[in-house]
Amino acid sequence: MPRLYDHIDLRVPSLRNATPFYEAVIPALGFTRRVDVEDWLQYENSSESAGAFFGVTESPEHVANENRIAFWAESEGEVDRLAEIAIRAGARNVEGPMLYEAGYYAVFFEDPCGNRFEVCHRQEG
Repeated sequence: MPRLYDHIDLRVPSLRNATPFYEAVIPALGFTRRVDVEDWLQYENSSESAGAFFGVTESPEHVANENRIAFWAESEGEVDRLAEIAIRAGARNVEGPMLYEAGYYAVFFEDPCGNRFEVCHRQEG
């Protein structure tokens, strides 16, 4: 199957303030190769030669909205592990992790700037 997306280009009002959160969370999500790009905090998926990447840059006027980026986890235990990392890194408005409906286990949270995320595990059935 072809790759379904290439990258995430996320904005924050202050890159300096957001960096500690993202330096903990992005590698835990699987983007483990740090790439030096001026004015960006960027990590690539190191398992791909032209890896998908997660980049964060500063946009001083950025205001978070209701959009959410959701990441897949291989198991409920992986959701729990990633939730703990996000919480320790300063996630806000954490909901879960918990079973939301049959076969759907997730945690919802915001970064310190209000950008919304989810980590979920869906069981086939």
